[in-house]
Amino acid sequence: MALTGELFIGRRRLSTAQRFQAVDPTRGETLETAFSAAGTAELEAACTLAHTAFDPYRNLPPLRRADFLEAIARHILALGDALLERAHRETALPLARLTGERARTVGQLQLFAAELRAGEWLGLRVDPALPQRTPAPRPDLRLRKIPCGPVAVFGASNFPLAFSVAGGDSAAALAAGCPIVVKGHPAHPGTSEWVAQAIAAAAAETDMPDGVFSLLHGPDTALGAALVADARIRAVAFTGSRAGGLALMKIAAARPEPIPVYAEMSSINPVVLLPAALAARSESLAREFVASLTLGVGQFCTNPGLVLALEGDGLQRFIEAAGAALAAVSPAVMLTEGIQRNYIRGVERLWTGGAELLAQGSAGTNNCARAALFSVTAASLAERPELAEETFGPASLLVRCRTLRELSETLERLEGQLTATVQMDPADLPLAQELLPTLEHKAGRIIVNSWPTGVEVCHAMVHGGPFPATSDGRSTSVGTLAIERFLRPVCYQGFADGLLPQELRAGELQRWPHRFDGERRLGRTE
Repeated sequence: MALTGELFIGRRRLSTAQRFQAVDPTRGETLETAFSAAGTAELEAACTLAHTAFDPYRNLPPLRRADFLEAIARHILALGDALLERAHRETALPLARLTGERARTVGQLQLFAAELRAGEWLGLRVDPALPQRTPAPRPDLRLRKIPCGPVAVFGASNFPLAFSVAGGDSAAALAAGCPIVVKGHPAHPGTSEWVAQAIAAAAAETDMPDGVFSLLHGPDTALGAALVADARIRAVAFTGSRAGGLALMKIAAARPEPIPVYAEMSSINPVVLLPAALAARSESLAREFVASLTLGVGQFCTNPGLVLALEGDGLQRFIEAAGAALAAVSPAVMLTEGIQRNYIRGVERLWTGGAELLAQGSAGTNNCARAALFSVTAASLAERPELAEETFGPASLLVRCRTLRELSETLERLEGQLTATVQMDPADLPLAQELLPTLEHKAGRIIVNSWPTGVEVCHAMVHGGPFPATSDGRSTSVGTLAIERFLRPVCYQGFADGLLPQELRAGELQRWPHRFDGERRLGRTE
């Protein structure tokens, strides 16, 4: 298959007169293939098809949807190296990184397929009728979770596969029974088209309803805004900047019927270095920190952008070792020119805001980022909290605290985060226990003696956190719990068995995990 630059409107492929092209961030050169930009007519067609497909798709047996997700995974793998090579040219991400990201993308799809077959996501509950109960009888009550409707999915700049067209948001929404309209990220339209071809092939192979998937391209923000405003869209999944997420939230809230926006936006992921750990292993902690900070040119939402520690010899050794490790870091190309410009502005904000520059990596040319470590006292940060704003890239701020109370108070003042990390030795246990309640208030994932970069896709993962890390701190965008964003509960009271949804009927209920009169029953899914 070759790239065509076409849009995917359900089963149709079409072109528009307005075109745009991707740019190689390493060379600054325009890449071949001009991609169609969707306008009002194409958005209208995609949303109409998604709305029409919703009831047929949601009413398919869950096992059919599982087959669809697994078929998408197979077709992505069948694209071979062409997918990775195009992604590399559009993002400058190394092929080894992209190979791992493809595996994660495929794994997410397979994980949600398994979740569909397991059935717990249905949330089935039955409270049988108690006609003899006094003083009032109880009617028969049955509950299941149903999909919310068509979902708008926004591709992310920093994960062209795992958080893009067939990424975790798409997998969760499709698993829930929601058609998706994807707004592809304009930085990697070729990668998006390759993956869209895989989804379209899987939809045809498994006979999915027309409109279960559409891909719209566009180089500006107007298309995304119009998509969120469309009355047929019932939820939004977004990974990107705080400004972008807040803009979509505002549009969604202003609709005649507001809808939820699940936006993963901004996080500096504080790391706390406790005294015993610093005393015992300051040098190794420094090297590990720099490796995490500069991984992927710092372009991870879980990048360790803030470090807190007590003043002392251990911290001084950490600073010296981190400086040496950082000086050895070579410059690397960022995803886009816009991201690199914002990174430079973020570093300048720290510099001009009064933070002390402790160390830098090597300088580069073109679209490269120069890693940097700054320092500030806790008292200074309290006076200038804007220094703790996210700088997307390989820059971090070390906060020097005089006392444990000052460290704790600094944590208390932080905004909501995706992660919070504690580096500790056994002697630090009482301090860690004291800080844990604050960390629970501040973060969706708390890490001990590891580093925040790297997000496992599994059942227990939470990739979310209190605002502004995400728009809804009750949710996650990674792991099987992500399906809950696109489901809502419905109770059926006094229904005859033949009128009930299939999975709540007497003959079908025993197949699925459920609660019967409060008692948990495992079911026997096939």
